[in-house]
Amino acid sequence: MVTASASAAAWCVYMLRCADGSLYTGITTDVVRRVAEHNGDGPLGARYTRSRRPVQLVHAEPAASRAEATRREAAIKQLDRARKLALCAATL
Repeated sequence: MVTASASAAAWCVYMLRCADGSLYTGITTDVVRRVAEHNGDGPLGARYTRSRRPVQLVHAEPAASRAEATRREAAIKQLDRARKLALCAATL
């Protein structure tokens, strides 16, 4: 679920739950467009999600800059699955 503050930010870090239950993390300036791309609307979806559709947005958070978004993305990717799921649960 996208929060109002996340959708208004210039950059966002987002997490998707794929059809196989795996989690995918990325950054974007437009969460709605990016999720649509991951679900096959256009050729720009990530290779990882192409074989794991449909995907569902489970977390989004604003970032002040692309650099901050990239750092946060890297930090989230270092978390174990349980902590990623806890982060998603805190978003809902």
